[in-house]
Amino acid sequence: MIHAAGESSPGDLPASTFAVALTVPDERSLVRLADDLRRASVAFTAIFEPDEPFNGQLMALGVAPRRKGELRRYLSALPLLR
Repeated sequence: MIHAAGESSPGDLPASTFAVALTVPDERSLVRLADDLRRASVAFTAIFEPDEPFNGQLMALGVAPRRKGELRRYLSALPLLR
């Protein structure tokens, strides 16, 4: 999952940048989130599993770094991965 954050990074980020792992209950929820982000023009990278048994399944979204306030509407209801 944090790999997805790295994939979405433009690079050369300030040291104060953090990667945060949030969870969704299933792939359908992740697809809905991707659709919402796409409609809002929020840049993200979709990570699909290349191997069996989940070949082709959407596994994670790496959202490009932005201020929290810009993403709160889409991500605030998602729990942190613990």
